[in-house]
Amino acid sequence: MVAGVPREIKTEEYRVGLIPEIVAHLVHTGTTVLVEKGAGAGAGFEDEEYHEAGACLVEKAEDIYRQADLVVKVKESQESEWPFLREGQILFTFFHFSANRSMTEELIRRKVICIAYELVEENGALPILRPMSEIAGKLSVQQGMKYLEKEYGGKGILLSGVVGVRKGKVVIIGGGAVGFNAAKIAAGIGAEVCLLEINQERMRFLEDNLPTAQILYSNQRNLLKVIQDADVVIGAVLIPGSRTPVLLKRNHLKVMEKGTVLVDVSIDEGGVFESSCPTTHRDPIFVEEGIVHYCVPNTPGVVPRTSTYALSYASFPYLRLLAEEGEKAWEKSKSLAKGLALYRGQVRNANVAAGLSRRVS
Repeated sequence: MVAGVPREIKTEEYRVGLIPEIVAHLVHTGTTVLVEKGAGAGAGFEDEEYHEAGACLVEKAEDIYRQADLVVKVKESQESEWPFLREGQILFTFFHFSANRSMTEELIRRKVICIAYELVEENGALPILRPMSEIAGKLSVQQGMKYLEKEYGGKGILLSGVVGVRKGKVVIIGGGAVGFNAAKIAAGIGAEVCLLEINQERMRFLEDNLPTAQILYSNQRNLLKVIQDADVVIGAVLIPGSRTPVLLKRNHLKVMEKGTVLVDVSIDEGGVFESSCPTTHRDPIFVEEGIVHYCVPNTPGVVPRTSTYALSYASFPYLRLLAEEGEKAWEKSKSLAKGLALYRGQVRNANVAAGLSRRVS
């Protein structure tokens, strides 16, 4: 097996698919690992570290795609990479198919094998996505706090408040890993927290673990009520493989106070706010109807070293199996089988197929 790690080329994506210590393990167990020069620089890993770990450094991404049986990335395949893809080549990365139909159709056409980090499932959990969700949840409050500052068009409110002055209010839509971690941070700094969730069992978990937060059933009536005096609203909804439902319409912006900040963590899958559109780390916000929108799709990429370590450790058990077994890996692992979205021109995931109006092959 030849595994390849190209440099990420998505706008302002600083993470890298593998850390040197994981490369060393793969090499030790017989896998040839190719790493594009400079691939780890954004996350603080030098070429020399990969060389010492046993990787072969190559000059261009094209060299990776030409030689590698298994390509390990962080973000979805970019248009400039598509011509390099080969039939039967395994891509192991985040894809977020629902937000990029043209990419999905091209990957089907090129008959590559796509195993999506966000679809790998074990005991009902998403083990590779989870650490990125935890980081995104924590960062969502950090970014919300920042863009509440008057300089950026926010209300000029300190979320934690001070003695004699009201605390800021954070509304979180969705109580999964993102929402739970956002709520923990927001509550931890002293903000008023309101979290909306639809799953009754999850609501009980949230009640038990977030004693200071208000947990409400997620419906339109409750949502419109709590956003009226919110300072930060965080969209944290995920349906694996499907587009995120739009829960806050554009006309609802008028219900909120000017300077409220919307943080759409769900933007990777299309966004939970109708007014959302993807932004970048360098140009992260825009203002519509007086409401500040933060909609960066690769939020964890702003802390690339932490994120890269977390992603590498989470993906390693599945990567090791792929490197050892190739196409037999998902026959031996139900978790990897769940992550197998596209296979040589066939769509294997039901939610991805539904988004394309296709049948599962």
